[in-house]
Amino acid sequence: MNLLQVLAIKSGKAILACTLLFQVAFAQNNDRFFRKMPALGVIKLTVGAGASNYMGDLSDGVSLNNIRSHFDLGIHYRLTERIAARAELRYYGIKGTQVGTRNWYNNLSFKADNIDGYVGLQFELFKFSERPKFNPYLFGGVGLTHITPKANYQGVWYSLAPLKTEGVAYSRTPLIFLAGLGVSYQLNNYWNIGIELSDNFAMSDYLDDVSTVYTSQDGMSAIGVALADRRAEIGQPLNVAGNVRGNPKVKDSYGFLTFRVEYFLGSRFNSNERNRLKCLKF
Repeated sequence: MNLLQVLAIKSGKAILACTLLFQVAFAQNNDRFFRKMPALGVIKLTVGAGASNYMGDLSDGVSLNNIRSHFDLGIHYRLTERIAARAELRYYGIKGTQVGTRNWYNNLSFKADNIDGYVGLQFELFKFSERPKFNPYLFGGVGLTHITPKANYQGVWYSLAPLKTEGVAYSRTPLIFLAGLGVSYQLNNYWNIGIELSDNFAMSDYLDDVSTVYTSQDGMSAIGVALADRRAEIGQPLNVAGNVRGNPKVKDSYGFLTFRVEYFLGSRFNSNERNRLKCLKF
């Protein structure tokens, strides 16, 4: 056996011993490690999915007919023992129809596949250092959403905003404010699961392309005329300009029921603790 082989065997044994030493030391200190970790700077990644529900001029209260789905990706950065900053990017579907509602005779409907993003704060009941199994919290934030209302006419989906069905060129990217509550459950030191309920208030009444009154159809395209007033499709007489189409006094909103998975990335404290367990160089 030559010198290189001897050195390779010794190095391999040293690396194996080092790895086992690290695993044993870290396993023994894992609980202590997380409990004494300073709250500031701890980072957590989140993934969520669930149901979304639209509330606006084409809804008649909470209805299962308006339920669609949403997905989100987020990050949390802990500021104090009970407060964390949070940011999320979300993709959500909403829909609404007047069929079966008190305004059935107007026959308007829509669906949209939107994205939004926000930044906010999360306020937790228990301290981060306590790390309870269940931790209820409240959260709120501010952001933007991009809206894409569409309607189906004779089997084809048309984007409604460019048609100006109320004679208005409204903003497609309104401000949103959100508020919600949730609870997380700790599976281990790295993984949580949780559930949230939130409401998202848009600073727009056009998530559904409906807000004010029926307007003059002069200058509208043929498809714009057809989608601005859809009474003829169910045998009802057409509206005249000025008739009520929506309620501009109440802005549109959408709510989420979200099931979440959360993963702790740790912080600079993690790196410092691991550095203390470095093996000697061979």
